Amino acid sequence: MKQRQKKELPKKSIKKLNIEIAEKLGDFTQPYRFRFFYGGRGAGKSWGIARVLALKALENPIRILCAREYQATIKDSVKTLIQDQIKAMGLRKEFVFTDTEIRTKNEGSQFIFHGLKVDPEKIKGLEDISICWVEEAETISKESISILTPTIRKDDSEIWFSFNPKRENAAILNFMKSQENEPDVLIRKILWKDNPWFTKPLDRDRRVMLKTDPDLYAHVWEGEPLRRSQALVFNGKIEVRDVEAEYKERFFHGADWGFSTDPTTLVRCFIRENCLFIDREVYGHNVELDDLPMFFNNIETSRTWTIKADCSRPETISYMQRQGFNISGAKKWQGSVEEGIVYLQSFDKIIIDTKCINAIREFTSYSYKTDKNGDILPILIDKDNHIIDAVRYALDGYIKSDDVTSLYENMNFYWG
Repeated sequence: MKQRQKKELPKKSIKKLNIEIAEKLGDFTQPYRFRFFYGGRGAGKSWGIARVLALKALENPIRILCAREYQATIKDSVKTLIQDQIKAMGLRKEFVFTDTEIRTKNEGSQFIFHGLKVDPEKIKGLEDISICWVEEAETISKESISILTPTIRKDDSEIWFSFNPKRENAAILNFMKSQENEPDVLIRKILWKDNPWFTKPLDRDRRVMLKTDPDLYAHVWEGEPLRRSQALVFNGKIEVRDVEAEYKERFFHGADWGFSTDPTTLVRCFIRENCLFIDREVYGHNVELDDLPMFFNNIETSRTWTIKADCSRPETISYMQRQGFNISGAKKWQGSVEEGIVYLQSFDKIIIDTKCINAIREFTSYSYKTDKNGDILPILIDKDNHIIDAVRYALDGYIKSDDVTSLYENMNFYWG
């Protein structure tokens, strides 16, 4: 194999480059064996990755494999995308585009393009790959993953996966879950709101879908896998639109505590004609105790109305009381979560303001567990429900300790 010579751009040229890459993609100077980038439409994942790979090809002589599960012809690959981003960065003169490859002009780096399913034996024979990028990885099979990972075996080699989840049991999601606790693995969920260059036409399309089909919106724009609608806890209950509160409303406020992995949340809601309206939310990670008062102040009624909070943090509640908030712990008991969900299901509609993007995401994707056959189980998935928990706390006193068989009835369960 021909020895690749290192090619470096002059520092003066680097300063002139107009390189725009979403910060959420992460630090590409830090090595990782696997990088998983997943999310919804309009996040800018693919073109951001294409730009990073082009820059890496100029920094050092490397061989980059761009793969996907199905690639009948080169037109099915990301070759055109990479070429377009090279041009957009003003780097066209540094590269050679052929019918099947992209190379740096000094032949130091090379992009090659392959389908994984069509010729797996050819994939096994590839050598000297520094980075492999698998685009549209939601379609990749377990077999292809098992062939690909040992093939990319060069020291310090990396495999990057980018995808929009479709099925909850997809091979790539199972593989990502098996790797999530490893120190040399980066997992990033990247959404439209993380893209600083998200366009107005896309935002218009997003808002229309948000109002007309919240379930599909959760999949297309918020990166949630497609789910059987019967498994959705609030299936048919959610309506998304602009909400205007009247001065006479009786407001409810609820808070859920978090810090690092879990967010801290505060939500405002009110009830009108047996419909629950959610019109304000604040949602943040790594909110320090000293910053909580200012964080809560983002909801203008938080100091004038009662707040019910997660009672598991009495020291935080006490601190917020000393800061002038009328806040106390919501009651909990065995089964309080299930009974709270039944109470929320009893509303004719749960109407969420279009600005409450986290409430929309949670309420439209909150689901029951399913078994390996896809049958729905009477068990709530305790995940991504921090706004929902805050709403339950807000309605403390309205939710009663009672028989929760209605939870199963709402699922259309039939017991033999």
